[in-house]
Amino acid sequence: MAKGTGPVATLVNLAVWLTGVLVSLAVGFGMIDGILPVRWIPASVIVVAGWVVVVLTLVSVILAIIDQLQ
Repeated sequence: MAKGTGPVATLVNLAVWLTGVLVSLAVGFGMIDGILPVRWIPASVIVVAGWVVVVLTLVSVILAIIDQLQ
């Protein structure tokens, strides 16, 4: 990550955070849709884990927005 608190560091931090959110959602929805199977784990467990990933990602986005507003 970029060091400091300047505008470039802020932009880099936002890009990294947004990338993490998008990757988390892609993995979660891939698990839910069955596109991203995990070997030796039942499909029902993978679907539940996918929903956990999606919900926790959305909660973290909401909490990050609330934190920025304070």
